[in-house]
Amino acid sequence: MSDYELYYWSVPFRGQFVRAVLAWAGKTWTEGGDAEISKLMAEPVKDMPVPFMGPPMLIDKKARFAIAEMPAIILYLGETLNLMPATPALRALTMKIVNDANDVIDEITLDGGREMWTEKRWHDFVPRLKKWMSFWDEIGKRHGLKAESGFLLGGEAPGIADVVTATLWSTMTDRFHKIEAILREAAPMTASLTRRVAALPPLASLSAQARQNYGDAYCGGQIEASLRKVLGA
Repeated sequence: MSDYELYYWSVPFRGQFVRAVLAWAGKTWTEGGDAEISKLMAEPVKDMPVPFMGPPMLIDKKARFAIAEMPAIILYLGETLNLMPATPALRALTMKIVNDANDVIDEITLDGGREMWTEKRWHDFVPRLKKWMSFWDEIGKRHGLKAESGFLLGGEAPGIADVVTATLWSTMTDRFHKIEAILREAAPMTASLTRRVAALPPLASLSAQARQNYGDAYCGGQIEASLRKVLGA
């Protein structure tokens, strides 16, 4: 019997962060599937496991607890699985990184496809994307990350901040090689951290499973099509 039930669309994107933390913690989960997600979203709010507009949504079966919104899910898993750092400052920084990752994928999809990418929009966005990337390098520099070693918030082993970082950038750059080149230029330490952490067995296995399940898909829909067009992917 699985530990959790995850509701997210059949693409990596926002749900991949939740999958990554579950995989890192050695937990098992099943996925409700697209049809069930659509059904739950159409339910009256009073009948939802937790009020939510869209996935991801996670049910902890043992605790009989449901939570939605990616950063809230990651916080819940971090706290209940004892994956969060020991100090309040590092816990706060961990959640800043999670929320930054959430913001980045919102921006890379133009707020979920509010507009479509054009060559000009992408050209104008690249400096902002580089600035986002630099956040990770700067946080790492302040806490001991080096060019080819160390972790984002120090420590002897990867933490949630590293798992989320690797998931954010590896999922994106594996599918869009032009973004990989930008990351190597704008945040070389983060690019190195991403490669190292994404290669660890739980995350490498999850990535391979995502390829098997979703192919080259990233976020899906017209917004992904427009992103692929401007990036030649």
